[in-house]
Amino acid sequence: MVETILDLVGYTADQDLAEMRIVEPACGVGAFLGPIVERLSASCRAHGRSLSEAINAVKAFDLLGPNVRQSRELLIGQLVADGWESADVEKVVRVWVNQGDYLLQPLHTGRPADFVVGNPPYIRLEDVPAARMAAYRTACPSMSGRADVYVGFYEIGLRSLKPGGRLGFICADRWMRNQYGQKLRQLVTRRYSVEVVLSMHDVDAFQEPVSAYPAITIIRNASQGPAIAADTTQGFGAREAADFVAWAKGRQFQAGHETYHAARLPHWFPNEDSWPAASPARLAMLEDLSDRFRLLEDETTGTRVGIGVATGADKVFITYEKDLVEGDRLLPLAMVRDTTSGTLDWGGAYLVNPWGAYGELVNLSRYPRLSAYFAKHAGDLRKRYVAVKQPERWYKTIDKVDHKLVAKEKLLFPDMKSAIHPVLDRGGMYPHHNLYYIVSNSWDMRVLGGLLLSKVAGAFVEAYAVKMRGGTLRFQAQYLRKIRVPDPAEMSEELRTALADAFDRRDVQAATEAALRAYGLEELPD
Repeated sequence: MVETILDLVGYTADQDLAEMRIVEPACGVGAFLGPIVERLSASCRAHGRSLSEAINAVKAFDLLGPNVRQSRELLIGQLVADGWESADVEKVVRVWVNQGDYLLQPLHTGRPADFVVGNPPYIRLEDVPAARMAAYRTACPSMSGRADVYVGFYEIGLRSLKPGGRLGFICADRWMRNQYGQKLRQLVTRRYSVEVVLSMHDVDAFQEPVSAYPAITIIRNASQGPAIAADTTQGFGAREAADFVAWAKGRQFQAGHETYHAARLPHWFPNEDSWPAASPARLAMLEDLSDRFRLLEDETTGTRVGIGVATGADKVFITYEKDLVEGDRLLPLAMVRDTTSGTLDWGGAYLVNPWGAYGELVNLSRYPRLSAYFAKHAGDLRKRYVAVKQPERWYKTIDKVDHKLVAKEKLLFPDMKSAIHPVLDRGGMYPHHNLYYIVSNSWDMRVLGGLLLSKVAGAFVEAYAVKMRGGTLRFQAQYLRKIRVPDPAEMSEELRTALADAFDRRDVQAATEAALRAYGLEELPD
């Protein structure tokens, strides 16, 4: 893994490495330093350099004194065995390897780095002593929320690069998708170029077993250019790594190997909220579709994604009794279980609705039965956070009811499902908060339903969504908004009919075949 990272960042002995600077932020006992110095030594010989001329070529840090001593001993033995004078060796090694906290080093002193490489430590920020945690947050603004310390190593490493310099880490890839990585993704998206993401979730990449979902990530201090996405299997080893590096330096668009698959992308994904996770071929497809088609939620077509009403007290606000309160205070409510069959089969749930037609809370004095019902449950309602915050509005639901939504045709989506599952409400229902909905001014909802029933639309959600145990996906609004769609006005009547018919029959295969034609694709890559 070390050799692969050094090859990918371009730290090779044919270059005059004594004139460059490589930084190892958390050197441990020298897993990276050994190969680094081996290459540096060979470069000095090839370019007629003395070892002393390379005294500023390496900068390594570690918090622990024993690790620093062990790394120095490793390098001294290695260089002496390579024929360098002991006095020169000890002098440069002491300058190269330092005890200290990389995250708290002055960033703008000394030379900027040509390369930053390593395997940053995985430590939850809340496990760090309070004073040090505060210092880390000050030094590393991207280390927000319940972040992991490795986020700071990315930030400081990237900020220390000279123009054109590269960072190469093998590290957990959770920051590419989760909440605490958002500020780091923002930094990368705005200022740097993702060049390689080589996922290694099934590979035994470390000396000791680690459950960290690792990936090799190469990021350059430059404007975003082409990127490589690759994935590996358990059999990926040294020979396959060398083969991958050779492919990466070539021009082939895709690589299909027994132990890895890779694809070249014209650029990395520009979104800061989350980066997708999928096979390289599918990532290439998603990027192509993202370049060619508009987002599902779009002002031009008046298409909007939303979520149903959250009450904060479903046991109070949801009823199946038709005569519980005044009739105009009961709003038919679509529940997740009403969508199971693929058509909306209303189970008789109502929202006990405290909202007027114009978004105002109703005056309870005008609704004696509603007032009595809420008074009966006032203890539960007043304990809710939303009521404590606004005690005079203690009987409100968390979300306001938009009465205009009731009459509109809309597609409903259960929040948890193994595959995308659009269900048509022709109007008359209001969605519960476990249902997401789509409304549009331009789309025939059956045509859009067919498109979203397809595996092409499902591929967008699968790439971004959180996957639960058993393969269940979270179909949240943020993931539905990632879907790209053709312009409905430009679709042929034949395609529109095919998609609508596939939706009516709940035929995923037919919907996928029609969607592939709508997107101009020959097939859906695995």
